[in-house]
Amino acid sequence: MKRILINITTALGLVFYATSALSDGTATLRQGTPITSEAEAPPITKEENTDVKRVRNYPEQPPTIPHQVRDYQITLNANKCLSCHARTRTGESQAPMVSVTHYMDRDNQVLATVSPRRYFCNQCHVTQVSARPLVENEFIDVEDLIKGEQ
Repeated sequence: MKRILINITTALGLVFYATSALSDGTATLRQGTPITSEAEAPPITKEENTDVKRVRNYPEQPPTIPHQVRDYQITLNANKCLSCHARTRTGESQAPMVSVTHYMDRDNQVLATVSPRRYFCNQCHVTQVSARPLVENEFIDVEDLIKGEQ
């Protein structure tokens, strides 16, 4: 019985905290919509289709996708991305080959095909869009930091 009362008290405290946090003007992605109602979905941003690669902001950043991928099928049996980006297809497609790290297992052993853990491309890679940031970004590129120190 004591444990139930503690759980109820904790739950009520969390509800009170969440309600008071929203009412104090805290900036949220809900933009003032109460937690008890459904916010209107923002419009879907149009993908860029420029085929111009963006510069990466930090080492090991997955590159963004510079073209549309709306109807690309990526399932257990098919991967549309690899029809252009696979090692054997880049000569005819002129698309960049996926990184050699995608052909390694978790023990860094080289495989003949793309590793199953790297097969679902859109787990890391996203399409490029021109969208207003949802929150302010204070990111400073490492190259800019180095230039500022000199």
